[in-house]
Amino acid sequence: MNTLQQLQEKLNNKTALIGIVGLGYVGLPLLLRYVEAGYRVLGLDIDPDKPEKLHSGQTYIKHISSDAIAAARHGFEATTDFNLAKEADALILCVPTPLDDHREPDLSFVLNTTDSLLPHLRAGQVVSLESTTYPGTTDEELMPRIESTGLKVGEDVALVFSPEREDPGNPNFTTQTIPKVVGGVTPVCLEVGKALYGQVIDKVVPVSSTRAAEMTKLLENIHRAVNIGLVNEMKIVADKMGIDIHEVIRAAATKPFGFVPYYPGPGLGGHCIPIDPFYLTWKAREYGINTRFIELAGDVNSSMPNWVVNKVADALNDHCKSVKGSKILVLGIAYKKNIDDMRESPAVELMELLREKGADIAYSDPYLPTFPKMREHHFDLASVPIKPETLENYDCVLVATNHDVFDYDLIKRHSQLIVDSRGVYLDPAENIVKA
Repeated sequence: MNTLQQLQEKLNNKTALIGIVGLGYVGLPLLLRYVEAGYRVLGLDIDPDKPEKLHSGQTYIKHISSDAIAAARHGFEATTDFNLAKEADALILCVPTPLDDHREPDLSFVLNTTDSLLPHLRAGQVVSLESTTYPGTTDEELMPRIESTGLKVGEDVALVFSPEREDPGNPNFTTQTIPKVVGGVTPVCLEVGKALYGQVIDKVVPVSSTRAAEMTKLLENIHRAVNIGLVNEMKIVADKMGIDIHEVIRAAATKPFGFVPYYPGPGLGGHCIPIDPFYLTWKAREYGINTRFIELAGDVNSSMPNWVVNKVADALNDHCKSVKGSKILVLGIAYKKNIDDMRESPAVELMELLREKGADIAYSDPYLPTFPKMREHHFDLASVPIKPETLENYDCVLVATNHDVFDYDLIKRHSQLIVDSRGVYLDPAENIVKA
């Protein structure tokens, strides 16, 4: 039995030590799932606060309970000591892949993490990249780095790409129940990848290569970005015609075939949909291809915050007020409802645009009691409680993120003006403007 066959057997019989590198929205649920399935798990992160909180049974992600972490405590070790990576049989990389200042792929987290692991790689390990990226990253960037250590991919170590499919806050799907796409650099790598995920995920979906797996993830998110772009454009047309686009979507969704409802909003948010299309458009240029359809959808979606701000300005103007000097309460600042994730949140861009126009900005979001420190956005604010006397004090309430915990009836009764960018108010009212 050769080295990778032995690794496969350890993965299948759950004697392998699983290393999760990056303990955020992707890595932490994966760590908990491996512990639940009976594996020993090593969690690695550069942020010392995360291991400290995990070891004390505390969560730092809203939709993951402290009880779940405490229940798993016996099965994992979390640390910032990357020297321990050599003990792991599997190293699963769950690190960010953002865009740089020029809206081009920033692989620094992936490549720096890989480089930090190189001194600790050994024969009999599998490396799996889960971070969304352009086709070719695994075999063009990771494989040469790994083989620079003298290890041979497909013989000494296995290398796979298996894109994350987490949907934070979605109660209908878990890490275990979401099918897992896996592609290997070689057929042997693929078999190891299937063993890596086969005991913890209900359905593993093998594909022919890491590039096919990388493209699969991009297609999933570009599909959403393009369809959201379409419905955002239709929202603008419907608005000009005096038609409620949300009513139209609800009616169209009654068709039992050939239609999937997508909903407009104030812009795209999250770590995937606003970013992932640019990974493909950038790579496509290497092949002389201009991805016009994808880029057009991106243009439409990126224009939405400005469109919503103009709707706020028009609504205030109709009440004989200007944006400058108006007190505006932004309702919800997470990128989507019922979570505490601020990544690429369109609400923050709305806040900045309104502040630039001279508005006095406040926000209310029970999941984010104070505005978090962000690299690009700076607000020294704390969440405002939703009370009748509070609402009456604002010139405008802007629904930016439609958390279920908000009392929308109370907000409607006590607000002078509401600009609804999420379609939470189905029936027209004098103090409600759809955006």
